[in-house]
Amino acid sequence: MRQNRKAVDDSSMVWSVGRTTLEAEPAIEAFDRASIRHQPQNLLMSRENSTGEMIHAIRTETDLVALALRLGARDVAGWSPAEEALAATASTAKPNVVDWALDAIRMGEDPLGDAFCQLRTPAVRRAQGATYTPSRIVDAMLGWAGSLPRPDRIVDPGVGSGRFLRSAGRSFRRASLVGVELDPLAAIVARATLAASGLARRAQVILADYREATIPLIDGRTLFIGNPPYVRHHLISSRWKQWLRASAAEVGIHASQLAGLHAYFLLATSMHAKKGDIGAFITAAEWLDVNYGQLLRELFMGKLGGLGLSIIEPSASPFPDAITSAAILRFEVGTRARSVQVRRVGDLDDLRDLADGRLIRRERLEAATRWTPLTRPAKRRPEGWVELGEICQVHRGQVTGANDVWIASIMDIDLPPEVLFPTVTKARELFNAGETLADTTGLRRVIDLPEDLDVICGSERRVVEAFLRRAKALGADKSYTARNRRAWWSVGLRSPAPILATYMARRPPAFVHNVARARHINIAHGLYPRETMTKAALAGLARFLSTGVNVAEGRTYGGGLTKFEPKEMERILVPDPKVLPLAGTTAS
Repeated sequence: MRQNRKAVDDSSMVWSVGRTTLEAEPAIEAFDRASIRHQPQNLLMSRENSTGEMIHAIRTETDLVALALRLGARDVAGWSPAEEALAATASTAKPNVVDWALDAIRMGEDPLGDAFCQLRTPAVRRAQGATYTPSRIVDAMLGWAGSLPRPDRIVDPGVGSGRFLRSAGRSFRRASLVGVELDPLAAIVARATLAASGLARRAQVILADYREATIPLIDGRTLFIGNPPYVRHHLISSRWKQWLRASAAEVGIHASQLAGLHAYFLLATSMHAKKGDIGAFITAAEWLDVNYGQLLRELFMGKLGGLGLSIIEPSASPFPDAITSAAILRFEVGTRARSVQVRRVGDLDDLRDLADGRLIRRERLEAATRWTPLTRPAKRRPEGWVELGEICQVHRGQVTGANDVWIASIMDIDLPPEVLFPTVTKARELFNAGETLADTTGLRRVIDLPEDLDVICGSERRVVEAFLRRAKALGADKSYTARNRRAWWSVGLRSPAPILATYMARRPPAFVHNVARARHINIAHGLYPRETMTKAALAGLARFLSTGVNVAEGRTYGGGLTKFEPKEMERILVPDPKVLPLAGTTAS
């Protein structure tokens, strides 16, 4: 490995790509202007069309490898056997495609990364955590780093196509560049991007898992920057989950095994870094609020030395392949700032100065279990308005543990009617209901047996026992939920809630007046008044909530899902029931 080598002055480099041998200039901005001046005018005018055509000319991964090799991928240190195996499969790159890619890279584009994203669908890349970052976000993060003392080394933990590292190389011309990447194809693409940018002699790409990669300490300052891969916990092996818990315990933090892969990368960064190192990462923002995010929140406020957070709203599309909010976190290892700079951004053009924002004292952040409410200006409570939780308790529906068993089928029609409860079992049943669930037509029945089966006698008892034998054969008694019930056969549905609400969707929740007195399972929340309310008041409250709640009041996950936990729903501001008619919500 050559991560500790001294930076090389780019002005001494000569590199050859495509049709031209060029001397890499000390001022890369001047180099870019020169490259643009020498391009034919018709190429500049039709660049958007030609880019699409050229990307589509790269039809296979072997075409992409061939292009990367022609652009100088082998010239970047760290070439691995796995990459050599891919290189052996390469096709032949067409000269016009090589020339186009070189021109595009000189102009600051990422043609190889774009081609990679065309060849691998979002679903495939999502499973690998490969979500590529828009250039405006890259520029903003590097702009912040440029306002600090210059780093001696740049490390991108998941280098992808090299977007961060290439831009960092242009901003910090004497820093060594280190990219870590697990995917050999992406590693080859990153090498080619760096080589075509004139950065090969001070760059290194390590084909490894960042969690176990060797990143030696250096005498100078390291900038850790990038977009750590986002992979959900169920795709992470038990070996790595054990690593997470053990590694977090070493720094005195409890780690949940529900944490996504980005949490692992931040923990690994805290292990690779030393006091004085700086960093800027962009991640999905859900860690600000969820239980597993406690690991990241404690790392940010503790060992990483958090300085600031910029939260990007889903409407700004921070990740091209996902509708989700994002958080850019900035840190300086070993610092303990009195306050953290925080701001929310609804448009990527507003990201220009990451150091802008309001200050939140560290004591407030350390005491809070959810940070999103702190990032928003406090809502002014209108006169006569209260939090929903002052009027109603919100409870999620019961978990059955095995819907295929406890939601009745045609085989269960002989069960006693008193154990078959009309129940909302799908969120769309509430979305389709409108303002009022007037009857239970179309709802399925949930089987909820009493804990004491002796209250069921005669022929009905024999039918129930036959059902329980079928349920056992299907493993219904073995689920985690069943094993933790007082009686495994008793689901324990809640009483009918006067108002039912969806809580996870790509739209605001539906609030429905439950006139039919249907039960609900865990796909919905039930709103239970703390004091008796008239039907008119209940209808008015449900109608107000259906029109007065927006997705910004919940938490947004990868894929654009917005979720409202019960306590979050209880914090929604509503008119006092006595003034609901004044809010235009009079029940008919």
